[in-house]
Amino acid sequence: MTKRWASLLLVCTMVLTLLAACSGSNGNNGNTPASNDTGSTSAPVEPAADYGDTGGLTLPIVNEPTEITWMLVGEHNVNDLLVAKELQKRTGIKVNFQTVSSSQYQDKLSVTLASGELPDIVHGVPVNELKELGQEGAVVALNDYADILPNFKKLYIDENPWVTTSYGDENGKLYSWPIYEMNRDVNHGFMYRKDILDANGIEPWTDTESFYQVLKKLKEIYPDSYPYASKTGAIIFRDWAYGWGIGSAEYPLFFDESDNQWKLASHTQAHREQLDFMKRLYNEGLMDPEFITDTSDSWTSKMTTDRAFVTWDWIGRLDLFYNQVKDANPNYNLRYGLPVGPTGNVRTLPKIDGTWGIAVANNKKTEISLKLLDYLTSPSGSELMTIGVEGVNFEWDANGKPVYPELSNLDLVDITVLSEKYGMWLEGAYLRPDHRSVYYNYTEKEQEAQDLINAEERYEKLDPVLNFTVDEVDRLADLKSSIQTAAEEFNTKYVLDPAYGDTQWNEWVDRADSLGVTELLEIYNAAQARYDAAQ
Repeated sequence: MTKRWASLLLVCTMVLTLLAACSGSNGNNGNTPASNDTGSTSAPVEPAADYGDTGGLTLPIVNEPTEITWMLVGEHNVNDLLVAKELQKRTGIKVNFQTVSSSQYQDKLSVTLASGELPDIVHGVPVNELKELGQEGAVVALNDYADILPNFKKLYIDENPWVTTSYGDENGKLYSWPIYEMNRDVNHGFMYRKDILDANGIEPWTDTESFYQVLKKLKEIYPDSYPYASKTGAIIFRDWAYGWGIGSAEYPLFFDESDNQWKLASHTQAHREQLDFMKRLYNEGLMDPEFITDTSDSWTSKMTTDRAFVTWDWIGRLDLFYNQVKDANPNYNLRYGLPVGPTGNVRTLPKIDGTWGIAVANNKKTEISLKLLDYLTSPSGSELMTIGVEGVNFEWDANGKPVYPELSNLDLVDITVLSEKYGMWLEGAYLRPDHRSVYYNYTEKEQEAQDLINAEERYEKLDPVLNFTVDEVDRLADLKSSIQTAAEEFNTKYVLDPAYGDTQWNEWVDRADSLGVTELLEIYNAAQARYDAAQ
């Protein structure tokens, strides 16, 4: 085993921690179906039909039956379900989805990559590892094939050329197929018990000071409570940071648009003001003293009783908490509140994500696999993977939303149900989610959250996505981890310890060089300079 493969085996065991739970014609534009003499299946390839907007890609993709393998996360076998069959009908390609449960995927992926025997398409490989695999010839550079991939070319070459700059290697080669417009506009934020505020004649806050006043009034009425509760531990400092203009996906670093430089949020005056505000809440009994250590269960207990009334979380919680307690408390009403902090903004979620590690093996079926991914990136493929097949498993209602007659007995049709029933919404196979899908069906409370932020466009600017060299990645792993740990320790002590003030703050700032902050910022700003030069 080479040194790179050994390294790859170790790194890949962590990959899935980053994965979660987003008018053309079918005419011929010069892309002719590929011919293939390996992996044939017995089913004949059906002639071309109208499958909607393929973005200019010609269907079927192959002239004779062809099979490819695709390894991804999945909790059940989907090869006999609707999507797999429909893909074969439309493209001529029989896709053998090698689904592996999320609990076992890390181990399976590590073993597969280390073996050197890659499936035709694989999902979940870290971008930096894909660069190594690409340079070794194991996977292909996607942009080398852009001329036969009209959807890829349109979205990631013509309209968003920064994608290669941010996710490609130093030679401008891109190995990870991006996902387009997966995110909803608003996914997290501050929330409050509207039923409690209404019962006591308290208006929701409109800014930071009125947020404080709301908590203060609640404390007066419910003296045994701690009005603000949290379950995210030290992540609270990052979550609140957007409201102070220092939030970032790279936190505790952030990008300062005023001078085009990356800086350490933890040493800024804005961060000091954020900590001072949190300290004020803590000292006055307005913030739960267990805000750093609270578990999800204890936090839930507080937020569903009269022990806490305001928090920060995922918008799905608005309805989850109600469904938990509605029998005992049918008036329970958790609602989304305005952001807190001087900017009054929330995080902007990215439109394009190139970190899912969807790669194509370098073999006889490379072009076929690439064209399949390109089809799934088209509006037609998007509809298939995230909505289904019109007239077969769904129909459109009067509001332009899909309904599923076979699932009419279910109270809720979500993407988990669709995945299990039809093989839709396979992680790593939905490359351009259709926003008419059920995933974007907001409840009343979730829609209110979208409207509240969108009405005044309360979003922080999206930071550049930087691309680091192999040497920089190795150094950053040590530097950023140690600095973030030190920052979280200081933040916690500053808020909790009454003795912490100017002296301790100045000492913390003076520790910058000893922590390696200067070197960290040099690496980030060098990467920023490369990003700027490529634009």
